[in-house]
Amino acid sequence: MKLEEMNRITEEFISQKLYEAGQNSADTDGYSEIPLHADARLKCAAVLVPLTYHQDEWHILYTRRTDRVESHKGQVSFPGGTCDDGETTPEQTALREAEEEIGMNPADVKVLGRLSQMITISSFRVSPIVGVIPWPYAFRVAGVEVARVFTIPLLWLANRNNYWEFSLRESERSLIAYHPYDGELLWGATARMTVTFLKTITLIT
Repeated sequence: MKLEEMNRITEEFISQKLYEAGQNSADTDGYSEIPLHADARLKCAAVLVPLTYHQDEWHILYTRRTDRVESHKGQVSFPGGTCDDGETTPEQTALREAEEEIGMNPADVKVLGRLSQMITISSFRVSPIVGVIPWPYAFRVAGVEVARVFTIPLLWLANRNNYWEFSLRESERSLIAYHPYDGELLWGATARMTVTFLKTITLIT
C-alpha cells in the first residue's frame, strides 16, 4: 500500500468501520488464547489503542512494560489494565489506565469505537478501545510500570512482510509476531489486537 492510499483513513472512516464490525460481528468475544470452559472465570480488563497523526501519516502508540511489573515483564503493550469496581464501561477503564500509565488526560482522547473483545492467556477478557490522541504530547510515564512510550506507523504495521502468523504446536491457536521496529518487538495479544484493527479498517485482509 502506498502512502497516498492512506489518505482515505480519516477519523470518520475508522469510526464507521469499527461501528460496522460491531454490528456485523457474530463472535462478540473475538479471539481466545486459551480453551474456554463453561466455568471459566475471566477477569475484566480494557486497553486503549491510541492513534495519532504525525509525520504525514497515522501511527499507533505503544508502551514497553518495565521489568518490575507483576506480569508480562518487558513486553510491548497498549496502555490498559484491570477494571476497577464502579467502572461500568471499558472506555472508563481504558482511559483511567492510560492516565495512570502515561499521563494521558482522558479529555485529550477522542474515542472512535471498540474492537471485539479478546481473551488472553492470563484469563483476562480485554476490551480494546480505539481513540485518537494529539501529537506531540507531554507524556508522564509511570516509571514502575512503563519503561518507554513509542509509535509505529500504520503503513509499516500493515505491510505483510513485517509480521508473520504461525500455528502453535498441538493447538488450534496461532501467534502473531512482528519484526523488530526501533528496537521493539511487538507480538502476542497486542500484535493480534493490532492486526484485528488493521483488518477492521481494511488495510489488510
